[in-house]
Amino acid sequence: MHVPDGFINAPVSAVTGVVAAGAVAVSLKGARRELDERTAPLAGLVAAFIFAVQMLNFPVAAGTSGHLLGGALAAILVGPFTGVLCVSVVLLMQGILFADGGLTALGVNITDMAIVTTVVAYAVFRGLVKVLPRTRRSVTVASFLAALLSVPAAAVAFTLLYAAGGTTDVSIGKVATAMVGVHVLIGIGEAVITALTVGAVIAVRPDLVYGARGLTQKLRLRVGGELVDVPGAAPVPAAARSHRTVWAAGLLTSLVLAGFVSFYASADPDGLEKVATDQGIDKKAEEHAAADSPLADYGVEDVSDARISGGLAGAIGVGVTVVAGSSVFWVVRRRRTDDDTSPTSTTTSLTEGV
Repeated sequence: MHVPDGFINAPVSAVTGVVAAGAVAVSLKGARRELDERTAPLAGLVAAFIFAVQMLNFPVAAGTSGHLLGGALAAILVGPFTGVLCVSVVLLMQGILFADGGLTALGVNITDMAIVTTVVAYAVFRGLVKVLPRTRRSVTVASFLAALLSVPAAAVAFTLLYAAGGTTDVSIGKVATAMVGVHVLIGIGEAVITALTVGAVIAVRPDLVYGARGLTQKLRLRVGGELVDVPGAAPVPAAARSHRTVWAAGLLTSLVLAGFVSFYASADPDGLEKVATDQGIDKKAEEHAAADSPLADYGVEDVSDARISGGLAGAIGVGVTVVAGSSVFWVVRRRRTDDDTSPTSTTTSLTEGV
């Protein structure tokens, strides 16, 4: 759903740019409360994983494909504020290096793909986990439904933005019907990917999943061949392996997906591209400012073999994204540490202790 330059006029693009900048500023502050020594390294990896999976377009209808947006996945794994930053980093890397998503439309894309999907998904997720049993399976189910609803929500948001600043005279009703219809199907794929990923991380390190915080296991003993809860025993956290193992496995998975599996992705246009062509939205589309980038269109310039070119571009994208994302979250995490050890906070803590 990457919006190219020329779809939305300058005034609306400027407004969404201000909205996006404000949301990123708020998210930088909010992420300081979400990130700790365990989740800060994971956040950069989440951004890289989203970049990799977005290269894997899957067919959803005749001549149409879809790909992960990632807002739901990021929000549930590392928190909503950090999630907005994760997807924003991905969109920035894609726009600058790969000519995917217009640079003048960056505010539109961050508003639609980072803010709307994350806010909607996390609101749905939190509402569901409050009413479902407090189990790991409930987190996975809530992840599925939250991701499913986040994609058509983004489609509606794009339609509203196009109604306000579209550059062609088309029927907004037809655009809305086409956008929501195809993105409901794409949402199913988003939900499956999100639920499988969240479920996999929960199975290994539930303590690393932001949306699963608070889930604990009661101490149980086997009595007469049956497991029974120990009365009055304090819950104990699930066993956990080093986060370095999870990080390394996640990075390797991302590299394999982007560098190898992406070659087999659907070549059909994604939902927005298909609707734009069918409805005439793309009549005033502009050439991307980074169209001459050596990595434009997810290929390495001067590498003739398509498989090698695409694989190298994907691997480079994963590497750049994980470095950029990790750097951002390291700075955010360090700011939190500095705040916690500042003289003001120390004085406050001593006063509260008295």
